[in-house]
Amino acid sequence: MTGGAEPESLLELASDVAREAGAMLADRAGRAVVVATKSSPTDVVTEMDQAAERLIRERILAARPGDAILGEEGGETGEGALVRWIVDPLDGTVNYLYDLPDWAVSIAAEVGGEVVAGVVCVPRRDVAYYGLLGGGSFRRSLAGGQPERLACNLGVPLARALVATGFGYAPGRRQVQGAVAGAVLPKVRDIRRNGAAAVDLCLLAAGNVDAYYERGVQYWDIAAGSLIAREAGAIVGGLGGKPPGPSMTVGGGPQLFSELHDLLLSLNPEWDA
Repeated sequence: MTGGAEPESLLELASDVAREAGAMLADRAGRAVVVATKSSPTDVVTEMDQAAERLIRERILAARPGDAILGEEGGETGEGALVRWIVDPLDGTVNYLYDLPDWAVSIAAEVGGEVVAGVVCVPRRDVAYYGLLGGGSFRRSLAGGQPERLACNLGVPLARALVATGFGYAPGRRQVQGAVAGAVLPKVRDIRRNGAAAVDLCLLAAGNVDAYYERGVQYWDIAAGSLIAREAGAIVGGLGGKPPGPSMTVGGGPQLFSELHDLLLSLNPEWDA
């Protein structure tokens, strides 16, 4: 596959590559070796994070040698190309290290700076989530079968919302995030911490949680998942009209997004102790 930038063909390539990388990762789940740390000693990189990104880059560039790639482990290559791939080769590394099921391969494709296709493959859950800009979002078993169209939960008030969130690794950030979560918890049905932002956004799209918020996520964590959630009817944004990103990412159906956004804004969550 070479040449054009049709979202359907980009999605097909992303799906094939994510499945291959996911299968490779699944063979070593729970047995990976930590090779580096990032923001703190608990923020780890395994050799399988690196191996998965190498595989993804090789497969994409073999099919589309002129494209750019932004990956969590390898940075950006091929700047200025019309098509750019946003790659998180292993979202949920700590889950992967402990052989917990909620880790994923996330691949999104941008055309002209806009994400038009995205895939989040969750091998241990036997599911791939995918979305096309303007074409909806779906999930399908990795074993095959018919895709299921996704729709986020609508009309859920904050007081009855199941809210997914996550925490950073630096102690000062965790201190503030813990206080924010403590203030949110009495206002909602309950909180879930699954350990992978890409998976959380797909659970939002599928109606398995009602809302999501997190401080500290990077673009590669949310590029594919945000498209999937939006195509399922959710709003994904930051606070105060800002785009989603490291400062804060919030997602939910339109009414719930507004309520959760306003609650978070009142808690002043965008700082580290």
